[in-house]
Amino acid sequence: MPRAMKSVVCLISGRGSNLEAILRTALAQGWQENCAIRVAAVVSNRPAARGLQVAQRYGVPGSVLDHTGFASREAFEAALVERIDAHQPALVVLAGFMRILTPGFVARYQGRLLNIHPSLLPAFPGLDTHARALRAGVRVHGATVHFVSERLDGGPIVAQAAVPVRSDDSEQALAARVLEQEHLLLPRCVRWILEGGVRLDGERVVTDGVAPHELIVFAP
Repeated sequence: MPRAMKSVVCLISGRGSNLEAILRTALAQGWQENCAIRVAAVVSNRPAARGLQVAQRYGVPGSVLDHTGFASREAFEAALVERIDAHQPALVVLAGFMRILTPGFVARYQGRLLNIHPSLLPAFPGLDTHARALRAGVRVHGATVHFVSERLDGGPIVAQAAVPVRSDDSEQALAARVLEQEHLLLPRCVRWILEGGVRLDGERVVTDGVAPHELIVFAP
């Protein structure tokens, strides 16, 4: 008997490079044919988001839900929920979605709402992570994939990728190296979760068949 297809909905706000990493990996690895996983839809809260063009290139339906057209955060999220739930997703991925989510929205998708953040959490939550890392003089920096909780960038961690901070690093150079690791880490975590290798149990991330060393990547 064929496996039931598991759908993913990606939320974006900008260029969509992490979205493209997911779609490129899904195509290269044959997620739909081999794993019964498909990216069903992309939703942007910004009409000019370049990620919508990425979705179009890969043949994934993309749509705009402009948050500026709503009177409140709750009204926007109510409309967003309708857009998401039309696809009955097994996972909702924040692939550069620049909105702070309400507790009600987070609770609705608890255990199936995933984010990627450009720092080694819990260090440097929020914005401007690369500049803050350089100012702090840290020796390693990186990216974190985590389940979303009510705490900003504070949900249970799935996996991390670390890069060394070089003495001559600029913010742009460091950001570029971290982004390379984001593009590898996020698709891997999406597949693990949807294949049952990683799941959320309360506040703990539980693994089944994913080795601990796979959850921590040290890039040269």
